[in-house]
Amino acid sequence: MINTKNAAQASVRRRWIRPVTSGATALLLATGLTLAGCASPSESSPSSSSSSTSTLDSAIATASNGSTDATTTAQTIQDTTAAVEAFLATLSDEQVEAVTYDYDDETKTTSWSNFPVTFVERAGLNLADLTTEQQQAAMAVLEALLSDEAYETVTGIMGGDQYLLENSSSTETSLGQYYIAFFGEASDTDAYAVQFGGHHLGINADLNGGEESITFAPTHLGVQPAVYTTEDGEEVQPFDAIYTDAFAFFDSLTAEQQTTLTSGDVTMCAPGDTCDYSSGDGLTGADLTDDQRELLLELIANWAAMADEETAATTLAEIEATLDETVIAWSGETTYDMSTGDGISFSISGPDVYVAFQAQNGSAGADVDGVTTSGWGHVHTIYRDPSNDYANSVEQQEATGGMGAGPGGGAGEAPAGGAPGEPPAGE
Repeated sequence: MINTKNAAQASVRRRWIRPVTSGATALLLATGLTLAGCASPSESSPSSSSSSTSTLDSAIATASNGSTDATTTAQTIQDTTAAVEAFLATLSDEQVEAVTYDYDDETKTTSWSNFPVTFVERAGLNLADLTTEQQQAAMAVLEALLSDEAYETVTGIMGGDQYLLENSSSTETSLGQYYIAFFGEASDTDAYAVQFGGHHLGINADLNGGEESITFAPTHLGVQPAVYTTEDGEEVQPFDAIYTDAFAFFDSLTAEQQTTLTSGDVTMCAPGDTCDYSSGDGLTGADLTDDQRELLLELIANWAAMADEETAATTLAEIEATLDETVIAWSGETTYDMSTGDGISFSISGPDVYVAFQAQNGSAGADVDGVTTSGWGHVHTIYRDPSNDYANSVEQQEATGGMGAGPGGGAGEAPAGGAPGEPPAGE
């Protein structure tokens, strides 16, 4: 078996040297991020999310010319804590009360989902209700928490929702709306959690300065469309890194290993739902060579390693330690070519990691001529840690909307008229 620490560090090194696109940021800078579709809020006071258009251009500008300095867990916690405190300082007393919860409040588990905010109520404050200064401070929390690459992915997802709002046939009014909430008091020494998300995004980050630990379990990353073009003509593909890593792993396998992988059972634990972490049949970590194990860790790192290098290495080392017992299954296409087929689905299920990647074979009404908004271009994913979800601070409850999973098994069924894991088309 390969050395756990060395394997984890190697995966982190490769992830962190991959170039990232600034296209998502360019889109948001060029157009602003419209939240709810009407007029801009004033600088002096918040406005209703149902009647305001809010821009996050200044808030997200640092994604193209700034970077995350932290390389250690302790520094990330310190930077994030300072950013949370700075954000809270911009809020009124009423807003502070609305955005903060007890650390063990079960709302932490019921207020995120892969469904729009019109179906599942999110916790905290809607960024559409904030002033530009407050929005900028809110995004600074994410920038302090996330690696540069993860922040770029998040803004790419947000830019995709904005693109759909402006260009698709969808009548879903919550596209482009994002909420932020905190569970527990931000501290360099005590545990607290940051929650941020909307429809195709649900970040749950638990930070504990006393234990110098950060976990992103559970976290939902989704994308629609697969590729979009900014007003400056720059192409953005938020999930290109994930697809690239997935096919690097698949292509590394022998024909026999690929047969075992594709004959396995792809499972799905719905975002915002309870989970039994079923694994079924498939390829196991024990079946892999050292190089293949590193490529699998590289793929997992897209979810599990969203913060600094030390945190990423620690998390991946824990996952690698039980990789022999981890089951990987795959369905769909076997070549990274979005012009063919309906995309891919896969699951990675083990004692310390659960990742499910599900192509949604339907656009859910978000159609754009000439743009892939189904299959390859409409994906929901989930990352969880069966041994440490929510840092074991609270037991998972079903999301407030009671919605189900995507294809390939798991909880619930698709609502009538919509793609699996989506509301009915046009809602």
